[in-house]
Amino acid sequence: MQISENKVVSIDYTLKNDEGQVLDSSSGRGPLAYLQGHQNIISGLESALEGKAAGDNVQVTIPPADAYGERDESLSQAVPRQMFQDADKVQVGMQFQTTSEQGASQIVTVTGVDPEHVTVDANHPLAGETLTFDVTVVDVREPTQEEMDHGHVHGPGGHQH
Repeated sequence: MQISENKVVSIDYTLKNDEGQVLDSSSGRGPLAYLQGHQNIISGLESALEGKAAGDNVQVTIPPADAYGERDESLSQAVPRQMFQDADKVQVGMQFQTTSEQGASQIVTVTGVDPEHVTVDANHPLAGETLTFDVTVVDVREPTQEEMDHGHVHGPGGHQH
């Protein structure tokens, strides 16, 4: 069976940046399962896997526009330190969930701390990065009705609930 819209796909993968540094891998965790065509993975990888079948190996380099987008410097800002509970414990690298001006939930990463301000960045940590994936397609199957209704895979390698 080939990968196409509304198929459940299981992949083993290794993700590297431009410098060849491994950023993520399914090694030791089992395959990642997703529902093709439902934005469960980045668009560039989803497009590269379209038409592939179990056993196929794919290496693809994906530009930022088809991955996590370009960096948007307007998404980085200094906020008064007193806006944080336990402000004295805030450190670079910490992440917090906030609500955007439009009411959407978003994750911000602390990129700087000084006595008066905490600088936070709402860009995805991989925004602006060109990414290379080495992928092996493990399995392709039809989704269950529940998976289609929910728009994601359930069970091993997928969403648990």
